[in-house]
This record gives sequence, C-alpha cells and structure tokens, in this order.
Amino acid sequence: MLKFEQTGNLDSKCYQDALAIRKQVFIKEQGVAPELEVENEAAAEYFVAYYDGQPAATARVLREEGPSWHVQRVAALPEFRGKGISRALMQVIEQAALKRKIYFLKLGAQDQAQGFYSKLGYQVTGPGFLDAGIAHHQMEKKLH
Repeated sequence: MLKFEQTGNLDSKCYQDALAIRKQVFIKEQGVAPELEVENEAAAEYFVAYYDGQPAATARVLREEGPSWHVQRVAALPEFRGKGISRALMQVIEQAALKRKIYFLKLGAQDQAQGFYSKLGYQVTGPGFLDAGIAHHQMEKKLH
C-alpha cells in the first residue's frame, strides 16, 4: 500500500525519513558530499512516499518568485525503484502545487533521470551543467 506525507517541520518523522533516503541515495550511492546534499533544509517542504509503511521515496520543493516551485532531491531507495512510486510521488507534488495555485515546476534533472521526467511532461530548457560533479539539465513543466 502506498501512502504519502509532507512536512516543513525539521523535527518530524517525515523529514527524518526524507533525510535518511537522501543520505542513502545521494551521499552513499552517488558520492555527493554531505555538505552539498544537506543544505537549505529549513526553506523547503518535504514529501515522502511510504510503501507498506516503509519510507521508499522522497522529494523536496522550494517556493520561488511567482507561482513556481523548484523540485529537488528526488530519490527512491534501490529496493523500491521501478515500482511507479517516484512517479506517484511527483503526481502528489503536482496536486499539492495546484491546490496552492502553483502552476510551474522546475528541476535540475540528473542526465540519467531525464527520461523519467520527460515521461511526466517535463521539458529540457537549457544547457547541461554539473551539480555535485553529476551531469544535469534544467527541466520545467507547466501545470494546468
């Protein structure tokens, strides 16, 4: 069973679960420096997908000028990949954005994840760049 939670409270279990997923995926698996991964925490809102009660995937959003969110730190634990959980999490984020009259989402997609975001309706909007030594492209989606 799939369940979603969101929080802006850094003392919450939801945030701690998000952080644990990010540390596993970005720091341990991808080798991102901890000081680059864990930054601007208080400015974000966190979303976590739970699969059968276990934290499975996460993302965070930062509010920007105008009706826009910057989606960041999208990650799924290896054992939960390929099950549609991250896709469902992104849909939850879109629904939350629309409820708050946010009509534009952008993200810096790792190049290896571009296909995933393209299938969700995101489009590449600029040249490639390196973030934490990993190739990325800016991608955006307008919500209706």
